[in-house]
This record gives sequence, C-alpha cells and structure tokens, in this order.
Amino acid sequence: MVTTQEQQDTLLELLNSTPVVCGVVQDQLADPETARPWQQAHGGSGTAKEHAWLLRARDALQDVVRGGRPADSLAPLLDGVTSRPGVSSEGVSWELDAPEERRMAVEAVLAWSALRETMSGRLRPCANPECRRFLLDRSKTNKARWCSMAVCGNRMKARRHYQRTRDGAAE
Repeated sequence: MVTTQEQQDTLLELLNSTPVVCGVVQDQLADPETARPWQQAHGGSGTAKEHAWLLRARDALQDVVRGGRPADSLAPLLDGVTSRPGVSSEGVSWELDAPEERRMAVEAVLAWSALRETMSGRLRPCANPECRRFLLDRSKTNKARWCSMAVCGNRMKARRHYQRTRDGAAE
C-alpha cells in the first residue's frame, strides 16, 4: 500500500520533472524510453499511452499550481473514473477504478487534491522566477520560499545583497 507521504513525493517529483538547467528548460520525461523506468519505479506499467496521459496530467497540474489555469481544467483527466468502497476489519478503503493507461495521471490529480485539502497552500512554485521547480512546505511556519535553499535560496539572497550594495553605492 502506498503511503500519503509517497504519493506527495511522487507528485512533487512529477511536477519537478521540467527543471531549468543552464538557462534551458529540460523535460526529464519527454522521451518515452527515458520515462519508462520512472513510470515503473512509481507503480506504472511504462506504456506509451500511460506516458502520454502522465505528461498531460503533469503539464495541467503545473499550470494549476502556478495559477495559470483553474482547478476545473483537471476535470477531463478524471472523466469516467470512479472509486469504490471496500470494508474490512481495518475500516473503509477506496479502490480506484480507472483505465490502466490513465491510472498514474489520475493518482497525480488525486494526490494534488488531497494536498489542497490537508496542506492548503503548501504546494507552490519556487519563488525564484528563473526556476520551474515546485516545493512542498512541510515546515511548521509554512514560510519556505525556494525549492532548494542551497541553490535558489542562495542565488536570490545573493542577488538581493548585490542590489542593496549597488543601490547604496549609487547614492
């Protein structure tokens, strides 16, 4: 059984699969052959159809999290999907009923939805405008701004420091 933490981590990995490297956006899942091991490592089959749905879900989720699309734009990814309850001695569980090639995409949308409900506002884009990565702020204060303090955080702080010293020298 996949834990909530694993679902969140998989969603974040999926969202962060289009980083900027040396100023150029790299799509780490663009090539179906390269994406297959990632899909399989995250419970997928690695098929071309699954890959196409996964990219469609990733691109839509990135836009929604960045505020470029409304949340209801994710609805086509969920068309025809149902969830059936199962009761056992451990309680009620829900079984996802979706076409196999769409399951990973549907699970990504469901993980995003669960995050909005349980950790509202904690999944967000990095505050570095040159970065395309996302962060999931699990801190108590919910004040994280960068995908990585070591990379984006240091860059942004260095830029602000340079700007302040430059502006101070100009006076």
